[in-house]
Amino acid sequence: TALVTGDLRPGEVYSGPVLAERFGVSATPVREAMQQLAQEGAVEVVPNRGFRVVERSPRELAELAEVRALIEVPVMLRLARTVPPERWAGLRPLAEATVRAASSGCRATYAEADRAFHSAVLALAGNHQLVGFAEELHRRAQWPLVGGGAPGGGTRAELIADAHEHTALLDALIAGDLDVVRALVGEHFNGAE
Repeated sequence: TALVTGDLRPGEVYSGPVLAERFGVSATPVREAMQQLAQEGAVEVVPNRGFRVVERSPRELAELAEVRALIEVPVMLRLARTVPPERWAGLRPLAEATVRAASSGCRATYAEADRAFHSAVLALAGNHQLVGFAEELHRRAQWPLVGGGAPGGGTRAELIADAHEHTALLDALIAGDLDVVRALVGEHFNGAE
């Protein structure tokens, strides 16, 4: 959450004990969490000092969006042809949750709802490896950019527009309109949400 909201700023070094005090926990879970984030590439270990939040560029974000699109778009288009409308309708609560989360203006809340929606869509493919890999890419795409900027902008209005793409996509999937599905999926990933 602190990465997504930009509370942990790119380029800065944070010690485990200082973060533990800040979050009101012991240093052990902080070190474990930071080690996990280091494995995912969000932070790097700085010996005897702590962890540096990795500085990411807009180019890196664009690369992640491209990889996500290469993986998710073909799967979504295949699912659009094979999944019955009632299964798509069952995802409506998750799409509506993204709209509510976006309306809150909290990037971390939106990031969680957004990942849940995308994971549920991909889960319809029945491929656990795909879902896990896509979730990791999605999470990495939501980390802040150099200077603390949010991927895809991240203003409340931009989050709401992104969330409404989910409900529009579901409407098209339920209607079986593959042309609209293709257009919406392409727009969604080009927006690097």
